[in-house]
Amino acid sequence: MIIPEDWRPSDGLVLEPNALAAATMEEQNVVVAAGPGAGKTELLAQRADFLLHTGNCPYPRRILAISFKVDAARNLRDRVRQRSGSQLAARLDSFTFHAFAKRIIDNYRPALTGQDTLIPDYRLDARNRIQDEQITFNDLVPIALKILKSNRYARNVVRQTYGHVFLDEFQDATDTQYKLIKELFCDSATILTAVGDSKQKIMTWAGALDGILHTFENDFSASFLPLYQNFRSAPNLRRMQNRLIAEMDPAAVSPDKDLTGDNGIIEISGFDTDADESEALADRIQSWLDRGVNPREIAVLVRQQTSLYTAPLGRELANRGIPFRNEQESQDLNAEPAAALVFNFLRVIADDRQADAYVELMRFSNRSSFSEEEGLQFDRRLKNLLQEARQQVRTLKRDHMGTQFWSRWIERFLSLISRPSLVTLSPNYQQGRRLEEVINQALNAFLEELSICGDAVLALKRLSGKEAVRFLSIHKSKGLEFDKVIILGVENEMFWNDPSESLSEYFVAISRAKTHLVLTWAQFRSRPTGHKGRWDEQRSPHQKFINFGCDT
Repeated sequence: MIIPEDWRPSDGLVLEPNALAAATMEEQNVVVAAGPGAGKTELLAQRADFLLHTGNCPYPRRILAISFKVDAARNLRDRVRQRSGSQLAARLDSFTFHAFAKRIIDNYRPALTGQDTLIPDYRLDARNRIQDEQITFNDLVPIALKILKSNRYARNVVRQTYGHVFLDEFQDATDTQYKLIKELFCDSATILTAVGDSKQKIMTWAGALDGILHTFENDFSASFLPLYQNFRSAPNLRRMQNRLIAEMDPAAVSPDKDLTGDNGIIEISGFDTDADESEALADRIQSWLDRGVNPREIAVLVRQQTSLYTAPLGRELANRGIPFRNEQESQDLNAEPAAALVFNFLRVIADDRQADAYVELMRFSNRSSFSEEEGLQFDRRLKNLLQEARQQVRTLKRDHMGTQFWSRWIERFLSLISRPSLVTLSPNYQQGRRLEEVINQALNAFLEELSICGDAVLALKRLSGKEAVRFLSIHKSKGLEFDKVIILGVENEMFWNDPSESLSEYFVAISRAKTHLVLTWAQFRSRPTGHKGRWDEQRSPHQKFINFGCDT
């Protein structure tokens, strides 16, 4: 245990005064307003380290972190583990709003009555709701709120479980999500830390509340702390961001003296056709990779219809053997513990150089509820299975390693693990057929990637996103950062919505880049094959957005 006055940020990090105050707040709710690159996620990770190491969140109480995206939730969880160690980090529950709401529904489902009644094996669907049997993702938060309003026991259990709550990217919270937080924690002993940036509010279309940071400040009597420094982007990129801020929020503009330096590249390119654009961007990405840039540090951002707009570039990259991952096409299976286990098994048997995946498999072996002797026996059987599988992968020809080959080895691996052990990976696996669904999704996703590239190692890289160029919508890029960012299609036909919302979206996009930002547009984009919706083939550059990238 560390005395609060003796605590220092882990890894020797120096926090600006307001960030340090927020990280070490002991009995006060706090709302942190911070721009891109100010280290909002790092602040929450350091705050978790402070609370856990100083006893401000004493055992058995836990920390609840709620984010808007799976990536962000996983990123925070990983950072806390790195800074505080696995044992203390195990007391952090990092969820998306949907995942947290589902946890409430699963734990207190019998409290639902009338049209909200659900059977134990209820299903989730993207669009359709079926009485008693199936709800949509959009139903999760409202149903969880109904449970909390009608069941004091459920509300009190959550309050007693969590001594502290983190709310990440809180500017995007909807009315129903905010009501869920208020119902649970307003006038409670739980301490809340909310972070956000109104300049990055891009969820207005989904019902994000105006002025929610100040509403939270008033409702929870929270201290308001702004963060000013941008630790992410190089000076040239920060000056571009500052020009947008001057139009969006003049009071938040950084002084010129804080933005000195010539580091950072802004590259602006127009093309006759999307084919020309794709070839040039593939050349640019190849040059980065040849210079040693990790593929996961490269992102291609598109405002909408990511699959359609990035398809030509995807074909160019595939022809060159460059792994990429379209985040809009694939569910984030890596966030599912059972899928991650399957993928790690496949990585180990397909590639000898997957030490991290092997360590994760062994970690699962060690945490299983075996006696010492049973643990040793299981460890030996697992190692033998891996050795046998790797031997077959090395000796068989590629055309002999089809669907049946990989399915058979996954089945053998999961049989060894056993269903009772798999169920312990997530509370969601204790209900219905969720475990089987996740395993099938993982296998099908791998086989689909394998059918595209024909190489198991490359397919796994594409799936993981860890060693693949990433294609994302601007919305999905929120909270992430990359060394190299390409914003594809800076065109009037792309940013056609409300000017203030478009500006916020564009601000989010450009502020993902750390050192190199590429802005592109094309005068002609051919209609994608089979696409029947609106598609403007003739295009024009969004000159206002382009000009922000010019030194004026």
